[in-house]
Amino acid sequence: MAVNEEHICKLLASEKTKHKAFEMIVKSYSECLYWKIRYIVLTHEDADDVLQNTFLKAWNSIGSFHGKSKLSTWLYSIAINEALDNLRKNKNSLKADAADSVSVAGRLMADEYFDGDEAQALLMQAVAALPDVQRTVFNLRYFDNMKYSEISSILHTSEGALKASYHIAVKKISDYFHLHE
Repeated sequence: MAVNEEHICKLLASEKTKHKAFEMIVKSYSECLYWKIRYIVLTHEDADDVLQNTFLKAWNSIGSFHGKSKLSTWLYSIAINEALDNLRKNKNSLKADAADSVSVAGRLMADEYFDGDEAQALLMQAVAALPDVQRTVFNLRYFDNMKYSEISSILHTSEGALKASYHIAVKKISDYFHLHE
């Protein structure tokens, strides 16, 4: 769906149309934000919670959006930060899950919302093993084909650091697949 960000921003500027504009934001961005979040947190339930928190945070801080960046970049930044916060909060439970006999790939294959095959599940398992920042950079670059300049705006880091993180992530994923051949 094509989103007219300029139109939405004009509607956000008026108290009379702010609610309508936000409804348009939720309708237009829910699916793409969900998948950005899902690639980071991996489970549907966590992605759903983080998406809800993302829209709550966006609504509560809508007054701070002045159109200096694209609306989508602002929303992606909120979503990714919320997803990373979720990972930090759940780090202990993730360590406990890692000790489970069920792998990330196994959980994904059993997840009714996952529509990939076993190879995709194994890729997600390799991606899940990456440190948070490398995972995020890899997801945005590989799955969303974002430019480093856009990722830099979202994550507030240099393009050089992002390129390094991406290439290290690719190497780790490649090594993971070589180990599991």
